[in-house]
Amino acid sequence: MTYFTASAPSRRLFAAAVAGLLCLSTSPLAADDEAPPKGAAVTVLKAAKSCFANIVEVSGTIIAREETQVRPERMGLKVAEVMVDAGDSVTAGQVLARLTLPEGGQITVQAPVAGVISASTASVGAMASAKGEALFSIIARSEFDLVGMVPTRDIAKLQVNQTARIKVIGAGEVDGRVRRLSTTVEPNSQLAQVFLGVTTNRRLLVNSSGRAQIKTGQSCGVSVPLTAILYGSAGTVVQVVRRARVETRRVETGLMSAGQVEITSGLQEGDIVVARAGALLREGDPVRAVTASADTK
Repeated sequence: MTYFTASAPSRRLFAAAVAGLLCLSTSPLAADDEAPPKGAAVTVLKAAKSCFANIVEVSGTIIAREETQVRPERMGLKVAEVMVDAGDSVTAGQVLARLTLPEGGQITVQAPVAGVISASTASVGAMASAKGEALFSIIARSEFDLVGMVPTRDIAKLQVNQTARIKVIGAGEVDGRVRRLSTTVEPNSQLAQVFLGVTTNRRLLVNSSGRAQIKTGQSCGVSVPLTAILYGSAGTVVQVVRRARVETRRVETGLMSAGQVEITSGLQEGDIVVARAGALLREGDPVRAVTASADTK
């Protein structure tokens, strides 16, 4: 039998080939060990800072701030002529009606203040006297108030002269201002009364409904969309993605506006948050994060 002895260079080539095969067989395992976990694709976004207006809402009805009753000073007079109707605007001293005296002759009834005629009972031939029904009612200076009720927790946020935007049915949006705050609350409902002065040249109808928004301040902090919030037995939570896995964070919420929620604790600016949190995602689940901007393109 003949034996062949490999030379030194041949032995070196053989060793290199064996080492290469060993590397090929072990490299996939190493790659598997370092590969990130694979899971469902979820839309995420970064928690960002936002400012929220602290708004107190007041719903109520429109009333006349001051109403003046107009009657003649004497008894036994008869209405001879009526010069104005309900709804007319009048000036101070304007003649509203002419009355006939029992002894003959006439006198006039004048508006004591400028404003709007809210009601009139005057008709030609009717009797008029100082103690009878008022011939005219005038909303003095055309001033109106929105009177509404607010919870006790909100009354402390309000101050006289705070500005308001008021939507009045039939008149649209008008300006307003806090004019007076109640010093007591209703014992059963725990609601307090608020008077908002209305500033407008538009014709308002007494007893029409209105809704006011009063900005009492603002708060700036981290915010997320309302869809990122989960409410459950564990409290209020959001789901964040860290190292390609889901983490559940308990949070405290504050103000809310335009679909965004203020987070007062539990999150930091820049945290990667699941945009639409859901019960299908659990603590530790592997996920593939897709940013909201990329997902909507």
